[in-house]
Amino acid sequence: MGCTVKRVMWIEDKSGGLAGPARIGWVEVKNGGKKIIYKDQIFRSLRGDGFKANFYDEATEDEYWISGCHRNGRDALYNTNVEIDGDALEEYWVRIRGCPEKVETRTFRAQGKY
Repeated sequence: MGCTVKRVMWIEDKSGGLAGPARIGWVEVKNGGKKIIYKDQIFRSLRGDGFKANFYDEATEDEYWISGCHRNGRDALYNTNVEIDGDALEEYWVRIRGCPEKVETRTFRAQGKY
């Protein structure tokens, strides 16, 4: 049996195009990263077959970009709106980003790499 790791990750819905709404929240990573569980959603790896996406929702087959959050905040490929789950605020703003003054900030506009 594989081990389960809990961590805060970037979850961006790509079903509507290149830039979609994103969330930051706690997930369970299973099977060496091939399966991710976020709340009631189960994501499976696209194994390199997605376009600007790396996972799909098992129930809807919608594609998502899911990744670890970067210290510099450059998680999005294209500008998008982001919502952070309440239970992930401290982990994201304090431990990952090193910006404790923003620990109450739940939404922001992410600047994309492109």
